[in-house]
Amino acid sequence: MKRTPLVADQFYPGDRDDLITTLNRLIPSHEEKQKALAIVSPHAGYIYSGSVAGETMGRVHIPKSVIILGPNHSGRGKPVSLSTNTWEMAMGDVPIDMDLAGALLGKGSPIEEDEVAHNHEHSLEVQVPFLQSLQKELAIVPLCISHIPYSTCQTVADTIARAVKLSGKDVLIVASSDMSHYESRQSAQEKDHMALEKLLALDPEGLYNTVINNRISMCGIMPVTIMLLGCLQLGATEATLVRYTDSGEVSGDTSQVVGYAGAVIS
Repeated sequence: MKRTPLVADQFYPGDRDDLITTLNRLIPSHEEKQKALAIVSPHAGYIYSGSVAGETMGRVHIPKSVIILGPNHSGRGKPVSLSTNTWEMAMGDVPIDMDLAGALLGKGSPIEEDEVAHNHEHSLEVQVPFLQSLQKELAIVPLCISHIPYSTCQTVADTIARAVKLSGKDVLIVASSDMSHYESRQSAQEKDHMALEKLLALDPEGLYNTVINNRISMCGIMPVTIMLLGCLQLGATEATLVRYTDSGEVSGDTSQVVGYAGAVIS
């Protein structure tokens, strides 16, 4: 079984050659790649957020094994859904790292094998072409995450950190998230920088509470919280903001923007 693309020719070019040309334009050339535990990357259409995603991805070493955490926009499927189907993409099929996936699905794990959420979700798919472009032997572990309590975020993070440690592999975690949605640029910037302050302080509980209590429409709050919790267990000591911008930079409309941020955790 294969997961077929949901948003090819909508969020990014569906033609292989056009996609490669687009990625070459969006990913800057860095001679020295930073070793990272995780990144935060936006997931809008490439015309809007692709430059932030490309700049962030281009800075870091992309290993063969990548865990992608994305929000569940559709509400379908299990609360924490793991896809084990091969992902059919314009640049070629991407397999699942079944060793890592199997370790995440152990007895008592909050993570469940489920394709329904993934078949209706774009937030993980749009990250894959960037990863493919930078790692030709890519294998992924895609997790689609609904709105869950902080305690469940902690349990999921514990499971991920334990699996990464036991695997002995070089693994990158990608947390897929846009920031504030459909607010004025001034409002979005104020709210987003409240959230980013907690992210850069490596404060997952502070980030979770800041977003929830201030009603910040950061769609990937659960993936980013889980990523931070897991990275702290894996030895994270620093988070760096690559760039923050919003959709108004492209559209010219600053009355209703979506915020985009790229960050590296090491």
